[in-house]
Amino acid sequence: MGLRKSIWWSGIVLAAAVAAAQGVQPGRKPDVPYVPTTNEAVEAMLKLADVKKTDVVYDLGCGDGRIVIAAAKNRRARGVGIDIDPVRISEGKRNARKAGVEKLVRLEENDLFQADIHDATVVTLFLAPDLNVQLLPKLLRDLKPGTRIVSNTFDMGDWKAEKEATVGDPGDVAHPFSHKLYLWIVPPRAGN
Repeated sequence: MGLRKSIWWSGIVLAAAVAAAQGVQPGRKPDVPYVPTTNEAVEAMLKLADVKKTDVVYDLGCGDGRIVIAAAKNRRARGVGIDIDPVRISEGKRNARKAGVEKLVRLEENDLFQADIHDATVVTLFLAPDLNVQLLPKLLRDLKPGTRIVSNTFDMGDWKAEKEATVGDPGDVAHPFSHKLYLWIVPPRAGN
C-alpha cells in the first residue's frame, strides 16, 4: 500500500473513530445535500410564517438547527429540528447550547417521513422539489388545519402557495438558494 493510500485510510479510520466516540452512528444517506439557509432567509421564513411565542416550529431536514434555534432565541417559540444525519444533529445540539435555548429546542435524529410532526404549528423546509411533493401527503395528513408551512427555494408542485417572498438578490449566482420563499396553510379537512 502506498503512502498516499495509507494516509487516506488513516483519515477514514480516524473519522470513524471520532464519530463512534461521539456516539454518532452512520444511518441512511440523506436525501439532499446539506446547504445551510442564509441568516437573512431564516429571519424571512419566520416572519412569513408569523412565528410567535405560542408556536411549535418543526424544521424537517434541520441541518445545524439554525431555524429552530432562531425561532427560540428571537421569538421564544419552541422548536423541533429533525434530520437523518447524526453529525448535523450533534452540531445543532451544540449550537442550541451555545445560543442558550436548549430548553426550548429539541433536535432529533429521524427520517422526516417517519417523524411524528403532529404538534407542529409551523413547519419549515429546505429540501428539493421532488422531496417536497413526496412529503406533501404526510404534511396534509399529520398536520392540523391552520398549520403554516414555509419552504426555502422550492415549491410544492401543483399546490400553489398562499404567499411568496423574495430575499436578497435572486441574481446572485454565487448563492443561488435562499432567495425565494413559499408559504402554505394546511386547509380544513373534508367534512369539517
